[in-house]
Amino acid sequence: MRLDKYLKVSRLIKRRTVAKEVCDGGKVSVNGKVAKAGTEVKVGDILELGFGPRMLKVEIVAVQENVRADQAKDLYKVLQDVKVSQDWS
Repeated sequence: MRLDKYLKVSRLIKRRTVAKEVCDGGKVSVNGKVAKAGTEVKVGDILELGFGPRMLKVEIVAVQENVRADQAKDLYKVLQDVKVSQDWS
């Protein structure tokens, strides 16, 4: 499945167009490599997403074309969710 579609289906990002922009902006990596929106993802891949001051690291545990909103969290396991502090000194 394409990375941008997975981000939308798993509801890590609400809209596919936003997911595409985030991917193409270099804010998403798959298995430690910066990934574009069309990168294929599979079970076992590790995603790292940068959301402003937040860094989210998840492992893909399932890939499905469609899921209900209450089942979206079953598609991934959160490995790390940290707020990165910005030191302006």
